[in-house]
Amino acid sequence: MDQIWTVGLMTGTVLDGNIDVAMLKTDGERVESFGPYTLAPYPASIRRLLEETLAQARKWNFEGADPAIFAEAEEALTRAQSAAVRQLVEANGMTMADIGVVGFHGQSVLHRAPQPGRIGATRQLGDGALMHRLLGVKVAYDFRSADVAAGGQGAPLAAIYHQALLRGLGAKGDIAVLNLGGVANVTWWDGADTLIAFDAGPANAPINDFIKDLGLGEMDRNGELALRGEVDEPRLKELLKHPYLSAPHPKSLDRFDFLSTMADGLGPADGAATLTAFTTSAVGKALDLLPQRPGKLVVCGGGRHNPAIMAMLPVRAHVDVVPAEAVGWRGDAIEAECFAFLATRVIRGLPISFPSTTGAPFPLQGGRVAG
Repeated sequence: MDQIWTVGLMTGTVLDGNIDVAMLKTDGERVESFGPYTLAPYPASIRRLLEETLAQARKWNFEGADPAIFAEAEEALTRAQSAAVRQLVEANGMTMADIGVVGFHGQSVLHRAPQPGRIGATRQLGDGALMHRLLGVKVAYDFRSADVAAGGQGAPLAAIYHQALLRGLGAKGDIAVLNLGGVANVTWWDGADTLIAFDAGPANAPINDFIKDLGLGEMDRNGELALRGEVDEPRLKELLKHPYLSAPHPKSLDRFDFLSTMADGLGPADGAATLTAFTTSAVGKALDLLPQRPGKLVVCGGGRHNPAIMAMLPVRAHVDVVPAEAVGWRGDAIEAECFAFLATRVIRGLPISFPSTTGAPFPLQGGRVAG
């Protein structure tokens, strides 16, 4: 297949209010060109709607009919993300006719990992058919459902794109990718046939929720509270006994599997410091599970903007750390780029999940296509 221009979309579970939109020229196996990228802010009304949607999804918990708010949120976010795609394309002198496919991840509202004797469940809101009608191009969407139905974790999906990026660095197991969104996930590739990815633990979500619950803003901006605080080491030691952290991979997390209540009773600074220490220590435990412990982590996602996280990672995870930009990657764009890359694989019929990344029974095609 020829290289085509494709657009990818991502909005994380951390609900930072932005739509990540990125363009790639790719055939789904290699990247010929990195196109423009932007953060398109949601209107405050949609952000509030999504926060309520996530709250209702937790109460729903895959039982019974969908909450009515799902349909409202799905249409609102689909229209907003479609507008963001068109704006990015046209602002860069192109038209929608120049785009081969849009990769529309949608908004994850609930994820339940599989258990012995029970397949998992996952739900992303996003109306691919509506986006196709609005934009007039092919839309690949619903990337996770086929993997979950086959017994896989449904996450993480970025591994095959991370592999393409690691190939450009000449990685041979000595470098891994750490993405810090609502949760943290790790991708490791030995430079040959072994590709491993899994959710390491929480990332920004518990820290952000802790700050919000205290009425101190949306996040620990610039890690200022954590950098001032003292880690509750006895509490941290107990938290690190959580069975998920030592469980074998493949494995995945919902955004709410680790909560801000881990810091209950602590003041703002000490609570932020303790939650940050837990996130970074959990990464270290994840690296211990790999066939070869990498000496370097390339960090992408919003968490790399938090100086407290970046300062604690070398100390708590015992690994050298560099932000994505240090190796020439666009750290804020990688997740959106990933779904541009995956969309191309979907329309080519190439697998997007694998036994060693999601626990799928075999390399598995996924996604649905509108258009």
